[in-house]
Amino acid sequence: MSISEQTRAELVELAGRYPVARSALLPMLHLVQSEEGYVSPEGIAACAATLGLSTAEVAAVSSFYTMYKRRPAGKHHIGVCTNTMCALLGGDAVWQAVSERAGAGHDEVSPDGLFDMERIECQAACTHAPVMTVDWEFFDQTTPEQAVAVLDQLAAGAEVVSTRGPVVRGFRAAERTISGIDDDGLTDEGGHADELMLATLRAAAERGIGPADGSAAATSGGPAA
Repeated sequence: MSISEQTRAELVELAGRYPVARSALLPMLHLVQSEEGYVSPEGIAACAATLGLSTAEVAAVSSFYTMYKRRPAGKHHIGVCTNTMCALLGGDAVWQAVSERAGAGHDEVSPDGLFDMERIECQAACTHAPVMTVDWEFFDQTTPEQAVAVLDQLAAGAEVVSTRGPVVRGFRAAERTISGIDDDGLTDEGGHADELMLATLRAAAERGIGPADGSAAATSGGPAA
């Protein structure tokens, strides 16, 4: 599969958003991944040509970050955090359950091509542990049974809504959004900070630890009255 002319034009647009064009490389890699399902040699060459870099320079970046796939990914990316907090609260059990359901291990694609499996070091969502993401949308405080049910629903073609975000749309659609070329109308999806996110701020306020001006802005989610 070759990179389309539309995507090539969008690569140029992304590069033009930055004072130093090569700063656009990360979103550009997400964009080519959204078209081909992985960062292909053709995608690397397109990014390199747009930015005036060597293909070796682009390949070095794309191979450093695990979000970039160097082989065709599955229809849905399944990520399970197994870092300390998630592991303590059941992340390893969640991973084992979904890995068995998919029939694939870490950095493998399920035999039916539906699920791209990744055991993730951290998803920056410790307040909601254990956490699983599907196409980078969060499924908070999940259990092994709930996680497997999500995979079953996806396999059946059912609509699946994340805990605090939009409907799961698929890996390629998510990658296009992450690239920043457009947000597909998702800017206002999801809610505001919830009680779990605010717990430490509230505890700090109770102990007199807060903003320098003593306002309640940090715990109220908005300007002080």
